[in-house]
Amino acid sequence: MSVLMEFAMFPTDKGGSVSEYVSQVIATIRKEAKSYKLTAMGTIVETDTFAQALEILQKSHDILEPVSDRIYSSVKFDIRKNTKDRLEGKIKSVEDKIGKINH
Repeated sequence: MSVLMEFAMFPTDKGGSVSEYVSQVIATIRKEAKSYKLTAMGTIVETDTFAQALEILQKSHDILEPVSDRIYSSVKFDIRKNTKDRLEGKIKSVEDKIGKINH
């Protein structure tokens, strides 16, 4: 199974720049996810199970909860059985059709 989860999570009460807090979340993802990709608008992680993806969400929230009175989150999932390594594979599939893309 491959679980792709794209999410953004950050405190809303810490001013215009929240990279100090987001970087703490990314450090945890680095330890927990099979693979991940940081983007300008969020992070995509790939796990083997839905439970592992939810655990990453919980740990991310646990980092921010003590330092913020309000946390924003958005989450999307793409769950597919009998597959793996889709984080890179989905991009390669498009590149096979149109050539190298910026990523």
